[in-house]
Amino acid sequence: MEEVAEPESSQPAPSWRTSVPEATATDLENLLGTGMGAAQEQLERNGGFMPFALVVENDGEVRLVAVSPADAESGSGDEFNADAMISDITALLRQNRDDFRAAAIVCDITLLEEDSDAIHVATEHRDGAVFAAVLPYAASPATREWEFGELAADTNEPAIWVD
Repeated sequence: MEEVAEPESSQPAPSWRTSVPEATATDLENLLGTGMGAAQEQLERNGGFMPFALVVENDGEVRLVAVSPADAESGSGDEFNADAMISDITALLRQNRDDFRAAAIVCDITLLEEDSDAIHVATEHRDGAVFAAVLPYAASPATREWEFGELAADTNEPAIWVD
């Protein structure tokens, strides 16, 4: 008889995955993986990243959605208002939600309890399923390369298919 280990509380994915249809779970996992990968690539290439979104269009294609930072024109250098960008992205996704079946908003956050930066990916499906995850990261002082922590589930509320 095969022994099955109980999932750790920091990894609720197995119970989450079984609570939604297979196609929904596949869409959200694709967005999560693509979002994390794209954010890691931007970090390694540019040392940071601006908020962006990914959508699974009705035909199954994954597409990037981004907005320009409003603060860039004011001559504020590299500073931009990430919260305003996330609001703009969310509004854009809500306006066009009939064109896709799932979406993810990817942003850079600070985990206060861990005193760490993290990539945050919040996914949402038109059928109401939501899932989010965080991936802590830090620059290694010795190698000057990015080091990534453990991927962990996070809470998420619907923002696109609401009303």
